Amino acid sequence: MSQTVDRSRTIQRMKDALRLDPTTTAVVTIDCQRGNLEPAIASLPVPEPDCHRVVESTNLLLGIARDRGIPIVHVSTVYEAPLLATHPFERTMLEVKESFTPHRNSDFARHKRPGSIEGELVPALDVRPEDIRVDSKRTFDSFHGTPLELLLRSMRCDTLLLAGCNTNTCVLATTFGAYNRGFRVVLVAECVASAYGNDLHEFALANVQRRLGWVLSLDELRAKLAVTQPLKARAAG
Repeated sequence: MSQTVDRSRTIQRMKDALRLDPTTTAVVTIDCQRGNLEPAIASLPVPEPDCHRVVESTNLLLGIARDRGIPIVHVSTVYEAPLLATHPFERTMLEVKESFTPHRNSDFARHKRPGSIEGELVPALDVRPEDIRVDSKRTFDSFHGTPLELLLRSMRCDTLLLAGCNTNTCVLATTFGAYNRGFRVVLVAECVASAYGNDLHEFALANVQRRLGWVLSLDELRAKLAVTQPLKARAAG
């Protein structure tokens, strides 16, 4: 196995150079759905401790965003019958009776069908009426076949704060999609997790911060946003 390359100095210097403007920033949550983040019913389950961490931390992120006047977009996925478990890799996994998730059996054949309980957003997620919902996602990339880019451009947002799951699939694919469209991406570390193993979660974080964008903790994000006035305060002034 290859040795891990130490890029900590570069990562820290990139963090130091990052400036965030709340007026051009949006939060995008990805697949914070019961089929991933509610252990009792999840068809592709994130490990239970990570479920609680992601939901609680994402709610903190949403609170930070609301306080700063940052818009929030919730992206979710469902799979109609022609799309569910029809990819050759997925079909083969089911045929050989292997689980997608290493810690517990998955049930991908029922994963997030339209109208199913698995497709609903986690009830504990702090979704508000003013938040934007994008429910047309059908692939890993939140941009593919959805109005997400049009919405972000219309709101004049060039920076995305990402939360959700899975770190190494939908979050990473959305990061690539954002990068390819010229958006600046920040993954909020406490707000992402993977059902596929912590090694792939860590790989995805490393891949992002070494080539595609930034990975910040909630505390680091608060500190970055603290150097600018909240939008509400600007409007009041």
